[in-house]
Amino acid sequence: MASVQQRDDFSGDIASALLGHYDRHARELPWRSPPGMPPPDPYRVWLSEVMLQQTTVAAVIGYFEKFTRRWPDFTTLAAADDADVMAAWAGLGYYSRARNLLKCARAVVVEHGGQLPAHSAALAKLPGIGPYTAAAIAAIAFSERASVVDANVERVVARLFAIETPLPAAKPEIRIAVDAITPDDRPGDFAQAMMDLGASLCSVRNPQCLLCPLQSRCVAHKAGFAETLPRKGPKKAKPERAGTAWWIERNDHVWLVRRPDRGMLGGMRSLPDDGWNSRANGDSQPPFAANWNAVPGEVAHVFTHFRLTLRLAATAAPVEESSLPPGEWWPLKSLDSAGLPTLFSKAAKLAIRAREKF
Repeated sequence: MASVQQRDDFSGDIASALLGHYDRHARELPWRSPPGMPPPDPYRVWLSEVMLQQTTVAAVIGYFEKFTRRWPDFTTLAAADDADVMAAWAGLGYYSRARNLLKCARAVVVEHGGQLPAHSAALAKLPGIGPYTAAAIAAIAFSERASVVDANVERVVARLFAIETPLPAAKPEIRIAVDAITPDDRPGDFAQAMMDLGASLCSVRNPQCLLCPLQSRCVAHKAGFAETLPRKGPKKAKPERAGTAWWIERNDHVWLVRRPDRGMLGGMRSLPDDGWNSRANGDSQPPFAANWNAVPGEVAHVFTHFRLTLRLAATAAPVEESSLPPGEWWPLKSLDSAGLPTLFSKAAKLAIRAREKF
């Protein structure tokens, strides 16, 4: 394993080689400026970093482009209706990010005049901005020399310095290493170059070491075990949960409810359900007495901390409005515009396929 002193000894070589490679091979992304150009709009950097948390670049690009067309800056986003933003976010997952997106935009408008603060310490005080996101925004949008460490960077640095401590215990050591090699000049380009390298040549499996600009400095490559890093501790098995959702149909409309702001899928439109959560199964009790028909099949969905198997029961019998949980009738022909989270979108598709059976 390379020592901190050894890292310092050739940190300039690493930055120079990597930035040279980035200048030639940088990914073109809608939230980036080309290598060596002035930093991009901080709003676009912030929005992309929030969207990219636990999500892939490919999944984010379409959402990013739609968001920025509709809400091009903090002022317009801060004034947006919560339901509209949550609906536009549907499908990206981790919906607390969308709630924090709105909180952050409103805080930026009220507390900072609609402009992000330019330093990582101030950024980290805003809703939904943790240490990584604060460092990334500060480096990319404001050229602050900050240590930017995402999963791709962890992999590159663990291999570069043969850090064999398993994750997550290795995170402090990796952060120290990243700080040692981050240059004063072009820190934003350097951070993005590290991300690009981890997303391409230094991939999880079958890293293309012969093409890597850092090959001559990579301790794990020289030792012949780069592909085995970073080490990871054993994964804990995710708990299994079960629940039921209720499909209530009338005149080609389905009844949708709004989930509480706090809790799973908070603030999203959804089908009524039986109260399942990360700690317990649902109680299988329908919201009112009716002729409920089990819909064939089930929906499997993986959340961060548990797996859910969701069953579906449906009724198209006449329903007293007073017996319905608070919500609204939504036309089936425009159900895509309701912004249902992925779980309930899959459940709705299951019900629609089986409509002729009830």
